[in-house]
Amino acid sequence: MDKKICIVYTHHKLGDLIWQLPYIKAISEYYKQKVDLILREKTQAKNILKDIDHINLISYNNFRKGIFYWVDVIKLIKIYLKYKYTHIYILDKVNKPAIAAKLSGIKNIIGPGIGNQKKWLTEKNYLTTEDWNLSYSEQSQKLLSINSIPVRDIYPEIKVNIERFRNGNSDLEIKGKKIAFGIDSFEDYKMWFEEDFIKLAEKLYEKKLFDYIYLICGKEKSYLADNIIKLSNKNYFINCSNKNLNGIIFALKNSNFLIGNNSGPINLAAALGVKSFGLIANDPVEELQFSKIQIITPDNYSNIRCRERVGMKKLTVEKVFNKIMEGLN
Repeated sequence: MDKKICIVYTHHKLGDLIWQLPYIKAISEYYKQKVDLILREKTQAKNILKDIDHINLISYNNFRKGIFYWVDVIKLIKIYLKYKYTHIYILDKVNKPAIAAKLSGIKNIIGPGIGNQKKWLTEKNYLTTEDWNLSYSEQSQKLLSINSIPVRDIYPEIKVNIERFRNGNSDLEIKGKKIAFGIDSFEDYKMWFEEDFIKLAEKLYEKKLFDYIYLICGKEKSYLADNIIKLSNKNYFINCSNKNLNGIIFALKNSNFLIGNNSGPINLAAALGVKSFGLIANDPVEELQFSKIQIITPDNYSNIRCRERVGMKKLTVEKVFNKIMEGLN
């Protein structure tokens, strides 16, 4: 019987999905065939991952709670049966995909098995309760290891045909050298301050490292880009807060490097092969250990989570500038 492999991941953040890409690829390589994915629509994965060779089909499920819980279970069952999957791999602890697979009669249901999920799995090689303290990447690494699936490359990689992202973004194709600043985050405590980005830009400009800087942030944090442009009174900043993900990808691929907070854009940039410098002062560096991001931390960095944005002031402009110059040489 031919195998049909489906991998399910329920988290909504793009950055979290990016961390799982090496393990999706590893499963594909193990079975020597393309795999299908079921993900949240918010990840925009059908667009972002379209050019990746080992991914065949992507379906969306929003994995809601409350009264919609069983509605989504039924939707999953319909997807499973439509494509006649023989193997379901679940890369997080959520019960819903495992329940739907069991009710669909699928014989191979593999997941971390933390909590109640283990009741619905058919493969009994699952993680321990203590493994929940591991990062998402480490959990997936261990899950594949105990199921004898080798992981040859732990670094996320996204291949894109940049021509797909050119339409509607001609305003970003300005002549000259471009770099990018990733200035926002879902968690405010991870954000470096606008005035520090301005001072850093001045130092980099003196070294003639750019002609323009793309300011990468979401619409809901557009005030950050507005503040930088207003306070700096410089015409080399390009506000990208009105751009959708296509525009962000196009800007990143046109940048020589990115400097940014620990958030989605820097994970995306690194996966796209753009040299990336990550600014971390208030959260553990372990979150980025399985990436090619060059991490910059303050002197006397404590490597613990602090949910006060003021802690980002410990990361000085001078330290960031010096580390970037080292990283570029």
